[in-house]
Amino acid sequence: MRQDIVAGAKFPDYVLPDHTKTPRRLSDLQGDQLMIVMLTRGFFCPKDRQQMLELVRFHPQLVVGYTQLVTIITDDWHTTNNYRQQTSAPWPFLCDEERLVQKDLDIKEYTDTTHDVMIPHTIVLGRDLEVFKVHNGYYYWGRPSTAELHAELRELARRTYRDWDITEPELREKWKKGDKSDFYPYGGNSISMETLMLQMAGAVDQYAGPAKRS
Repeated sequence: MRQDIVAGAKFPDYVLPDHTKTPRRLSDLQGDQLMIVMLTRGFFCPKDRQQMLELVRFHPQLVVGYTQLVTIITDDWHTTNNYRQQTSAPWPFLCDEERLVQKDLDIKEYTDTTHDVMIPHTIVLGRDLEVFKVHNGYYYWGRPSTAELHAELRELARRTYRDWDITEPELREKWKKGDKSDFYPYGGNSISMETLMLQMAGAVDQYAGPAKRS
């Protein structure tokens, strides 16, 4: 992985076509939520498939935990859709047949002389694509378990949301006075409840829309 992709850095805001061939910008898919990015070898890899199945089971918790998930894959559009459908994954898959991410992040798996794939990585992002944790999944045990992701997202959410502990007297007093600025998503600096519901429903076309390439 490129040496500057470390905790506190901003992850590149890639624009890639999704499984419907619609171009999507990573930051648009994230909105104001937390995010997990799965960089995968693809359909042929049993390790990737097993991790995908674990994430499918974990995904309902990500939805209620205000956390987006996206997979970036180097397979073609048809294979990508087969992979997504056969694993019942409901989140966006971004197709990178041109290996733009692989080249930009310097993660070509040079030990695979057949498929020209990325070294698998699982990346946990805070708001604004801020890197929180990078997991190298070349070996399967390098990939985070759902228990590890839960713990990392708990810590990240605790740092993100001022109203993490709404029993604090200061927060009680602010709410009582009608000051909702520290409460998500009720404050004027938060997204609307309608947008939050669209994000939680996975209604990408409504809350993210197609991206213009830059």
